[in-house]
Amino acid sequence: MNAPLAAAQSLPAALYRDPAVWAAERTAIFARSWQFVAHESDLPETGSWVAEVVAGFPVLVVRDEQGTLRGFHNVCRHRAGPLTDGPSGRCEKWLTCRYHGWTYALDGRLRNARDFGPSAGFDPRDYGLFPLRVETWRGLVFVALSDDIAPLAEELAPVEARLGAADWGSLRVAARQAHPLACNWKTYVENYLEGYHIPVLHPGLDAEVDSARYGVRVEGRVAIHEAPPRGEKGVYEGVWAWLWPNTALNIYGRGLMLERISPDGHAATRLDYLYLTPDGEPVAEQTLAMAAAVVAEDRWVVERVQQNLEAGVYETGRLSPRHEGAVAAFQDLVRAALG
Repeated sequence: MNAPLAAAQSLPAALYRDPAVWAAERTAIFARSWQFVAHESDLPETGSWVAEVVAGFPVLVVRDEQGTLRGFHNVCRHRAGPLTDGPSGRCEKWLTCRYHGWTYALDGRLRNARDFGPSAGFDPRDYGLFPLRVETWRGLVFVALSDDIAPLAEELAPVEARLGAADWGSLRVAARQAHPLACNWKTYVENYLEGYHIPVLHPGLDAEVDSARYGVRVEGRVAIHEAPPRGEKGVYEGVWAWLWPNTALNIYGRGLMLERISPDGHAATRLDYLYLTPDGEPVAEQTLAMAAAVVAEDRWVVERVQQNLEAGVYETGRLSPRHEGAVAAFQDLVRAALG
């Protein structure tokens, strides 16, 4: 584990530039954590499905005949073909492999191995889809590739306590955006977990929040930002929260923006934004403009930080006890996961 916060040092640069570390993180971190995939309104009826790639793992969530959300690896048991050909859609009563046409019931059972012919010892009951855990929280759908992690509601309990009686029942998807970043996923997460850089990097955001009183509190595997507005009410007034390892919830008065920090390799990340508003009403132009400015500023710096990490000059540095406690907590979780 890391030293006490007063003497905390950052992770070694090799952990951001070594493809072997990324390969280890896929199984040690992403296969053992909750991963956001969709909002329940994306899966409105029987046969509705969504497909995502989570840290290199193709996953699929479908609503079955009983209305239950089922999760599977998006991998046919025949020769690893895909079961879908897009990000979302609807099937009638079964999922069909897009390679050789094997079909599966919505509960994952192999229904038909099309024109397979006689095969010694082949029992279709042994070739159902590989299942995943699926849990929802306030309409947000997550999957877990492992059974050995705490329930989603337990992980998000600190955020739930902040929200209280807030009603998200009418929230629907209003907009989606994707931003490619040429950096390691940890580089962006660490940027999200501190406000130390706001006065320097984000002049527009700094005009909205009181950076002198800014702080980030860690509870379990959640970090919650305390970002007091400068005036009576600011564009960014609300709750900003992060869930280990790569989900951020930016919650405002009438909705939220979810950030999924999706790694595509050791030095490539896709930042997915999902805006949810009451009944999917349009997102306020002021909110979109501020978010666009902030992500452009963040992209500029995280890509240059990654370039410097790759250069081989910087190895490790000191973390600010005042401003970077959440960064230190995140890095401790990374160390613990990688052993």
